[in-house]
Amino acid sequence: MQWDAWGAPEKRKVLPDGIKNLLHQALGVEIAEAGERNPDDVVLAPSALHEKDQAALAAIVGDRFCSTAHTDRLLRAGGKSTLDLLRRRSTEPQNAPDAVITPGTDDEVSEVLRYCTENSIAVVPFGGGTSVVGGLDPVRDRFATVVSLDLRRFDALLDLDADSGVATLGAGVTGPRAEELLGAHGFSLGHFPQSFMFATIGGFAATRSSGQASAGYGRFEDMVEGLRVVSPAGTLDTGRAPASAAGPDLGELFVGSEGTLGVITRVRVRVHAVPEATVREGWNFPDFETGAAALRALRQEGAVPAVLRLSDEAETGVNLATTDKIGDEAVAGGCLAITTFEGTAAHTAERVAEARAVLQAHGGTSLGADPGNSWEHGRFDAPYLRDSLLDAGALCETLETSTHWGNLAALRAAVTSTLTSALSEQGTPPLVLCHISHTYSTGASLYFTVVCAQAANPLAQWRKAKTAAGDAIVAAGGTITHHHAVGTDHRPWMRKEIGDLGVTILRAIKDAVDPAGILNPGKLIP
Repeated sequence: MQWDAWGAPEKRKVLPDGIKNLLHQALGVEIAEAGERNPDDVVLAPSALHEKDQAALAAIVGDRFCSTAHTDRLLRAGGKSTLDLLRRRSTEPQNAPDAVITPGTDDEVSEVLRYCTENSIAVVPFGGGTSVVGGLDPVRDRFATVVSLDLRRFDALLDLDADSGVATLGAGVTGPRAEELLGAHGFSLGHFPQSFMFATIGGFAATRSSGQASAGYGRFEDMVEGLRVVSPAGTLDTGRAPASAAGPDLGELFVGSEGTLGVITRVRVRVHAVPEATVREGWNFPDFETGAAALRALRQEGAVPAVLRLSDEAETGVNLATTDKIGDEAVAGGCLAITTFEGTAAHTAERVAEARAVLQAHGGTSLGADPGNSWEHGRFDAPYLRDSLLDAGALCETLETSTHWGNLAALRAAVTSTLTSALSEQGTPPLVLCHISHTYSTGASLYFTVVCAQAANPLAQWRKAKTAAGDAIVAAGGTITHHHAVGTDHRPWMRKEIGDLGVTILRAIKDAVDPAGILNPGKLIP
């Protein structure tokens, strides 16, 4: 990905003058013209890796795979949150890992961790670089030196059990590469988070990722059959069978561990046959409450599509800003929902008919296939729009949470009100959008997008708003994160999330597998 923005440079979006005028008039954005930024002009703190340590690490992985080059360090200086990208735009010296180590085998990972343990060097595992919660920040904590451990060489399909529908993939395999490797054998993983184009299999596991098709295929932890984890204390393979009563599931200790307990080098996952048929359909509801009730009924009655999403009135209004018609139906407002069904032609047709009956009975109006096809076409591109908004002088960021159906409306109201209040100090209220991104029989997630004018110090501006929103989420009974993970950003709320005993348990596990504390310090564990 680009060093100062999301994704591939050829996909950068240019805001039309009409949108810029709207930003200025509606949100008070003082439109700026983004200049070209040269990565060579970015000032990084000098590498603190001692020559003897660099030589020793290079002896383990090879000279080619132990780098202190400016570009290599800059590309792994953090993730892709708005705070990360604002820091990239700064002229102040940037924090970055002191070196990038790229092992190619489990033994090399083990040797790197052994050496770093013995020599007090912190290690930040690195997959696709898509973290938006500070999960890749090179936090030094009590360590003078920190290195990035890049897993990109773990990029193969290692095994495929077609009879069982189970594949073993290297942790560095990206989402598109996984679909390519599995597709050659007629299979698909079906895990499509917005980070899909760049994120990796190991990253999906380490952050408890949830894809856009999770309604049908489950969250990533639901797909995981087993892991190989290399820690300073040794190597662990989990998941001997589809299910077991042999004590607690040790794999669950590492799914969501964010590189703090070990380095995931391979993942055994459940896969499915490439769908024979796909049917997408958009739906309009008069308001968010009606739409949410319809989604709840769909989940609880069992007619579950692979994709199930609902935008609130504000987000739907933005989607309709350039047209008053979607498909064959004129849409004046309300809320837009998207459904996607996949499978055999016969089974898909049956489930589509069942879902239509439920959604219509709960106040929905079908908009045909166009809304779903349009969403599918651009579903991985929203971060590029954020880059353009930041360049133009707007602040744009997202956050997410989840709760039970009975608390959904109260949580949404609390977060919306808090963000509006926290970001209205410049005189013009922000635009706060929300959608239900993932659903369960007992509840759903809420995904918020915020756009407003940048203050003189946009980093402090967003930190203040995010802190207020985090407090509001906890007070309103939501989880501090549904699928973005914890990293550094959500760590302040972890004690409230899991309690004092939960923190004690996590620290005890950390002490057992990483006694020197070298793995991704400053993340996840309070």
